[in-house]
Amino acid sequence: MLAVSMTGDAVKAKNGSMVAYDGQMAFKKMSGGGEGLRGMVTRRLTGEQMEVMEVRGQGTCWFADRASEINLVSLHGDKLWVEASNLLCTDAGLRTGTSFTGLRGGATGNGLFTTTVEGTGQAAIMSDGPAVVLRVTPQYPLQVDPGAYIAHQGNLQQHFQSGVTFRTLMGEGGGEAFQIRFEGDGLVYVQPSERNTIGGDV
Repeated sequence: MLAVSMTGDAVKAKNGSMVAYDGQMAFKKMSGGGEGLRGMVTRRLTGEQMEVMEVRGQGTCWFADRASEINLVSLHGDKLWVEASNLLCTDAGLRTGTSFTGLRGGATGNGLFTTTVEGTGQAAIMSDGPAVVLRVTPQYPLQVDPGAYIAHQGNLQQHFQSGVTFRTLMGEGGGEAFQIRFEGDGLVYVQPSERNTIGGDV
């Protein structure tokens, strides 16, 4: 559960994620993921839906969703790419948008677009189990199971590739095995469980 203390400022949170609050709070539903009319049209066209509310007031507000683990990501003028279903809350000053992911999004079953968070502040992302943060450097690229991927930040390039996993070698894989290969310099957030993917068990 995420506790946010406010002194007249605001946060943007997933619609319906407030579980309790004290003090004085005002809640306002925001269209298009909090990006206005243009954002609403973009999200409808891309299928990257995100229902957001603005919470403003004095006191403490608690947020949660499906008993998920919550991880805070600090942004300092950079950008975070995150699945909309994994984004719980952001500082009101952070800008959100959509970005094309291509085959990676298709493989995870989340569509061809993902949500971006940009600016200076904090974002709270959710995971099924404690998230693990993995460093990518030019010398050490990273392969990630699409079903375990949550988010990434930094100067990273991603490539969709097929390959063989340990489960495949043991005869326990189902269908073709896919991975996302990250190259460059940045961080990748993964969860210790897997979504169902178009590629099946990987």
